[in-house]
Amino acid sequence: MSAGRRRPAGARRRVLRLLGAGALLPGAGLLAARAALAQAEKLMNVAVLFPGDSDEDEKLAAPFFESLARHGWVEGRNIAYERHSGRGTRQYLEAMVSNAAGSSPDLIFATTGALAAATVKETGTIPVVFITMGDPETSGLVRSLAKPGSNATGVYQRPGDAAARRYALVKQLLPQLKRLGAVFDRNSPDSARRRAAHEKAAAGAGLELVAAEFGNIEAIARIFANFRRDALTVAEVTPSFPLTARRREVAGLANVNGIALVGHRAEWADAGAILTYGVDVGENYRRAAAIAQRILKGAKPAGIAVEQPNHRELVVNPRAAHALGIAVPKALLQQADRVVA
Repeated sequence: MSAGRRRPAGARRRVLRLLGAGALLPGAGLLAARAALAQAEKLMNVAVLFPGDSDEDEKLAAPFFESLARHGWVEGRNIAYERHSGRGTRQYLEAMVSNAAGSSPDLIFATTGALAAATVKETGTIPVVFITMGDPETSGLVRSLAKPGSNATGVYQRPGDAAARRYALVKQLLPQLKRLGAVFDRNSPDSARRRAAHEKAAAGAGLELVAAEFGNIEAIARIFANFRRDALTVAEVTPSFPLTARRREVAGLANVNGIALVGHRAEWADAGAILTYGVDVGENYRRAAAIAQRILKGAKPAGIAVEQPNHRELVVNPRAAHALGIAVPKALLQQADRVVA
């Protein structure tokens, strides 16, 4: 409006009624509009389920929270997170999931397959986003990868040929190695299939796989002691809820027995494994966040296809290797996506 024209008196009164007396202050109209928008913005509640210590697991899941923040979900403004720790025990898992579902969040994010299975068993209505290394179809999480048809969808870390590549890397690190141990969780729904796949992959790399199964985490100390008795110096830890949740404790037990650990995900290298090769953890969390974003905006999990990322990463921990008298070849370090300092 030009300086020589004035708004009609009736219009001025309508503006004042809309903005209130504060409109007389410079910028008050904009502040009032922002305040009204903030009051109208719904606060979405998301329950996040971690397998073990929530502080340490939350660091691993940072890409999930960061990605949602980039999508505009700001904690304390329009989203609230409820963190739940599984304490690394199956006995506590069901109680934790029940507690999380009982608060009726808008979304539950299950960071492992075991947590996802327990959550879907607990609730068939609350939307669930999961990350799993087990086949979501065979475990009953979804009807199909393309059309989940239920209240759950997420990210499937398809193993593919990761085990074969992992063993090839172990041979590159330790060319003279002939045998290595492997720890399998007999409570995993696909334990038998996974064990057969690992044995085949090890044979392809010229390695004999000495498999050991456990039913509870207390058995790990005995397994590692048996490996040491049998002169095994390297052992692989395969996907498992209690193993992942208590990975630092497991790595400590391996170290006491002079056993070098090899893992399937980067967090094992951070916990003390000499190397890990497998899915890109950060990418999986970012993909899970993208799915969560769609659901928080109103999409239904039943119609969102399960993501299947295929990018993998090699992480090497030369310090852990050195402590066991293993020198990491420069060529292997150059291949690594990340080297643990």
